[in-house]
Amino acid sequence: MSEIVETTQMLRTAARAADEKFGTDQVALDVSATLYITDAFLIISAENDRQIASIVDAVEEALQTTYGHTPLRREGRGSGDWVLLDFGDIVVHVFSQEQREYYALERLWNDCPVIDLQLPAPAGAGDTQ
Repeated sequence: MSEIVETTQMLRTAARAADEKFGTDQVALDVSATLYITDAFLIISAENDRQIASIVDAVEEALQTTYGHTPLRREGRGSGDWVLLDFGDIVVHVFSQEQREYYALERLWNDCPVIDLQLPAPAGAGDTQ
């Protein structure tokens, strides 16, 4: 399996785990051409600190179970508004909406390609009524 394919699969696995815990506004960015320390960011929003913790736990469990990967580094676990999980090839950011707007990682990295996470459409998407 090529490194690019595995990175994309890891992103999608993490995104599905976050989606199951109702993480929202998920965006994956290919930062490999810009950063040498990682290949991709996965950015996720959550409603509150308990949901952030739930998403973080689900992502860690999914990547451990599927790939045997545990985070090399974990930051912000006690802060409640932004947790960073560094898995080497991917870095997962789980934000409160306020912190996500403040740090605006998508704006900082807007020149990086977006990776399709292939998540199901949110309930109600596509409804015309």
